[in-house]
Amino acid sequence: MDSHPLAPHIDHTLLKAEATSADIRRLCAEAREHHFAAVCVNPVYVALAAEELAGSGVKVATVCGFPLGAISSDQKAAEARQSAEQGADEVDMVIHIGAARAGEWETVQADIEAVRRAIPDTVLKVIIETALLDDAQKRQATEAAVQAGTDFVKTSTGFSTGGATVEDVALMKEVIGDRAQIKAAGGVRSPEDAQAMLNAGASRLGTSGGVGLVSGGENGSGY
Repeated sequence: MDSHPLAPHIDHTLLKAEATSADIRRLCAEAREHHFAAVCVNPVYVALAAEELAGSGVKVATVCGFPLGAISSDQKAAEARQSAEQGADEVDMVIHIGAARAGEWETVQADIEAVRRAIPDTVLKVIIETALLDDAQKRQATEAAVQAGTDFVKTSTGFSTGGATVEDVALMKEVIGDRAQIKAAGGVRSPEDAQAMLNAGASRLGTSGGVGLVSGGENGSGY
């Protein structure tokens, strides 16, 4: 089947604690069918997703320090490295949110750099959790991620008090320019939401409702 215009931008996501191996196989089958950019799964399912998607062109993404970002940099680095060894093509890490709130930007950047060093050949997406930061902090966190060498800066985990907004994507794009890409996640529930995020500067969309987006409906929580 022909790919929907939104499909190459979608990370088809299932990060619920109760997800089963059968759920992950279904997620991968949907991603293959619709030609999504990637699936995003918890680390425990990376090897399974890699097996299911071998040869499909769909990438395997996973998370690191998720969803709180409140583990040590060494723990994040080890988690990311193991995921890459098991077949992850991309890793979405959560920053040290408390350090960001406190204005401790050297700590925030060093935390990201530790993961970057651990997976130099793996796509890194840095989640700044915009719902918990003010605009000045969002700008600083975005800049710290770029300075640390990230490939993407991502708005949200989808597990906090809010998700992506068009305003936040535009703010991040203003900071980033062409130095990195942006992933919008959380609240992307309709084709109109998706297109608005892309128009604001995002190039990737994290959502549990990918099938609904490419079939013209609304589906899922919009992780």
